[in-house]
Amino acid sequence: MRTLAGARLVTPDRVVEDGWLRVDGSRIEAVGSGVAPQADEVERLPGGWLVPGFIDLHCHGGGGSDFTGDEEAILAAADFHLRHGTTGMLASLASAPVADLCRRLATLARVIPRSHGQLLGVHLEGPFLSRRRCGAHDPDHLLPPDPDVFARLVDAAEGTLRTITIAPELPGAAALLDAALVAGVAVAVGHSDAEYDVAAAAFGRGASVATHLFNGMRPAHHREPGPSLAALDAGVACEVIVDGHHLHPAVVRLVASATRRMVLVTDAMAAAGRPDGQYELGGRRVVVKGGAVRQPHTGSLAGSTLTMDMAVRRCVREVGLPVPMVVAAGSSNPAAVLGAASQGSLTPGKVADVIHLDDDLRVVRVMRRGAWLS
Repeated sequence: MRTLAGARLVTPDRVVEDGWLRVDGSRIEAVGSGVAPQADEVERLPGGWLVPGFIDLHCHGGGGSDFTGDEEAILAAADFHLRHGTTGMLASLASAPVADLCRRLATLARVIPRSHGQLLGVHLEGPFLSRRRCGAHDPDHLLPPDPDVFARLVDAAEGTLRTITIAPELPGAAALLDAALVAGVAVAVGHSDAEYDVAAAAFGRGASVATHLFNGMRPAHHREPGPSLAALDAGVACEVIVDGHHLHPAVVRLVASATRRMVLVTDAMAAAGRPDGQYELGGRRVVVKGGAVRQPHTGSLAGSTLTMDMAVRRCVREVGLPVPMVVAAGSSNPAAVLGAASQGSLTPGKVADVIHLDDDLRVVRVMRRGAWLS
């Protein structure tokens, strides 16, 4: 048993000044402030913040690798994000031929147990998306909602499929939404040209997430607010990509003021942590310049080079949101989407996934299940 002391703790209720956190094996045993209790070991930290490990619901890769590669590439991408504070994540797959998706799902199903709990499952971003709002997805790989295709994907995933993004305006989308919920897969609305009422009906039917809010969606208009405002009205989890490119800070502040269920995601791809240049996302060439990922011919955004620690820092330093709200958006809110009851906060009984940030919110060290990364 050991105690970490000397930093501010961000708990679900408040910021604990001069806090301490006692770890017993892989679990948090107690939290408090002031003089640390006796323990087998007391580790005095040089100030800064202790926050729960981040959970990323939408990530395609990083560090030069992505989740469409072989088993070692998948683990390398996960490890890259782990060192930036992401202690739990979903591996996102972009639209592709069904046979390719099944093969990639099967590979991920084999790899996920090797990640020691960091990879929490898979997010399918397609193939049941709108051609009008497909973004970086290859339109040749998009399909109308098909329960038989969905069943093949579920079988290939072997219990690891956790979320799927669909466009609710497509014919057959309601039946697919129902099938996903029966299969225990959370449904996200995204890459959608749906009008407000259609999106609202999907949320009323059980869709619980909005994929990268305002991006890949019919734009909000004061007479036709579209799926983004339907998501905010419905109170579902709303993903935001705070990389300085996808959303204006004023929009992020608007989302934060409208819902307590804002969720930070990276939508990162292989170029995260790598220099500008040419890369691939979903089998399509993209160009990274100034950290922004774009399709070369259209100039539209195609994923990001973001990491969760960067997203948290930008939310506080550039957007101006309070640290506890931002930490919740990166930890407890995504944990709630996944029903990950053992993760997402510095609370007794939770897994000891802890990040030490300095006063400027930069990662100092990452603790995974009670052990600091080397």
